[in-house]
Amino acid sequence: MRRIVSTYGWVQIAFLSLYPVLLCGQASDSAQNLAACKDGSATCDRSKLSEVELNTVALAAHTRNLSDCRYHFQACDLSQLTQAETITLAIVDHQHNIDNCIDGMTPCDQSKLTPFEARAVTVAKHKRNFDDCKTAIEACDHSVLTPEENSEVDQAMRAQNVENCKDGVGACNHTTLSPSESKTVETARHERNVEYCTNGWDPCDIAGLTPAERNQAVTADHQRNLASCREGRDSCDYAKLDAMETKSMSDAERKRNYAACLTGAGYCDASRLTPTEAKAVASGHPLPR
Repeated sequence: MRRIVSTYGWVQIAFLSLYPVLLCGQASDSAQNLAACKDGSATCDRSKLSEVELNTVALAAHTRNLSDCRYHFQACDLSQLTQAETITLAIVDHQHNIDNCIDGMTPCDQSKLTPFEARAVTVAKHKRNFDDCKTAIEACDHSVLTPEENSEVDQAMRAQNVENCKDGVGACNHTTLSPSESKTVETARHERNVEYCTNGWDPCDIAGLTPAERNQAVTADHQRNLASCREGRDSCDYAKLDAMETKSMSDAERKRNYAACLTGAGYCDASRLTPTEAKAVASGHPLPR
């Protein structure tokens, strides 16, 4: 009898120790089911929801439907909206339609515009066409512009042509330039050529430089090549170095090779070491500087 009681006591203790785990599992399942119901998932089991949870799910479904209606999704059910929500949705849709019509975007339903709104859309369309003409966009329709607007467009196009000719980009019609504009364009072209030649950029027209500018470009090119050789870049052209620079490069390379062989860091060509350097590398004792 005592053994039976003892066994029963251990069963109770085991159940009590597992009870929090069982409760935790039930709570987790309940939370997952509530989340599924709020999301409108097919896995939702409404029979397991409390009255408070049912209200929460109903509110989530209403909010989701309102969002569907605002974005005109097929899932929208207009009959589920309140009067205030229906009015707000109509106001937003009307304003969105106005904005699309004014910006030349789709969808735009002109039939839903008031006379005042239609006039605003007409003005916006005319301004958009005017701007297109001034910036030489293909959509431009010159026939609907006033004489004053066409004159302003011509001035804008002339100014843009001058800028294109000066910068050497885009369409440039030299025949429409005035003598002063042609001089400005030629000055800009010359300065651009000097910059290109000095920096070693293409296209560079050396023949178009003055003697001083040509010397400046040659000096700059020599300095760039010298820097390339010092840094061991592929662009180095040793043929352009003078005797002193060639010797300097050779001495620098010998020192670099010796240091690489001595430290084990970098490319080392042991065949180019002097006997003294080779001995120093072999012994691990660097030569005194």
